[in-house]
Amino acid sequence: MSGPGEQTGSRHRFGHTELPPRQAAALRRAERLEVVTFLYMTTCVAVVFATAGGSQAMKTAWIEDSLALIPPLAFLVAVRVGRRRPSADHPYGYHRATGIGHLTAAVALLAVGLLLIEDSAMGLLRAEHPPIGTVHLLGQTFWSGWLMVAAMVYTGIGPFVLAQLKLPLAEELHDKVLYADADMQKADWMTAAGTIAGVLGIGVGWWWADSTAALLISLSIVRDGWSNLRHASTALMDERARTYDDEHPHPLTQDVDEALRRLPWVVDSRSRVRDQGHVFHVEAFVRPAEGQAPTLDQLEEAVDLLRDLDWKLHDVVVMPVRDLPDTIPDPRAEGAR
Repeated sequence: MSGPGEQTGSRHRFGHTELPPRQAAALRRAERLEVVTFLYMTTCVAVVFATAGGSQAMKTAWIEDSLALIPPLAFLVAVRVGRRRPSADHPYGYHRATGIGHLTAAVALLAVGLLLIEDSAMGLLRAEHPPIGTVHLLGQTFWSGWLMVAAMVYTGIGPFVLAQLKLPLAEELHDKVLYADADMQKADWMTAAGTIAGVLGIGVGWWWADSTAALLISLSIVRDGWSNLRHASTALMDERARTYDDEHPHPLTQDVDEALRRLPWVVDSRSRVRDQGHVFHVEAFVRPAEGQAPTLDQLEEAVDLLRDLDWKLHDVVVMPVRDLPDTIPDPRAEGAR
């Protein structure tokens, strides 16, 4: 009853789920964008490191830019691993690689963010006065802070543009690693703006501006880390399928039950739909009409009906039962509240 038929010859698939043309094009574009992101953020790390000087805000921004290398790398690795076909040891496939990548990025963000909060707070408590000197370049001597500001402009604009390109692809592919990457990058302009404010604050004699900016950036890193850790953990614990941004239960859960209830031999249906990474695993429990035991043809028709609803319905099981499981809430009742 489960799993679409094997198809070969296409690189654009998740496990043995062949991607429709639109999603295949979205995957190709997402992979290209993540390669560009990785290369671009590598240059950002080098530029910020070269101009950081004694600024705590710049050092914090450098660490955040270094962490920004993890999500695109996690995405590229997860997509590559997720293409493997199911095996005897992994009968559900390798789709969970996406969840592992999501969790890895979240733990790194949260751990480093907490360390940076401590470092920035201690800088404020010790009333550290970070020195920013001058630099001699192209025959001119000028304040190093201007180089820092230029570096932050460079590192702030690119991620914002890349994020806008990734967000629709994350929705199209139902990819939470790609969404987390885009969401963090979308907010990078705030990191850049905060760092610029801290550096300029030092320039006008506000010694506390630098550490304060670093503290605010650290809090932003912790917020991103905690949010992604929470969503990645609940997904790995088989939380019901949610939208790519984790804002709402995925509407496909209700669509599955509605489609099954329209079958003439089905009285009612309850389904468990869990997120395997890019695709969903569906266990549908249906109560047949009194005295109507479904035939194999009817069950196969029900499975095909669900597979045709959406490409994400990767592994489908339809089970006729006398009584629907009371452990599965009725989504119609939830929607009425």
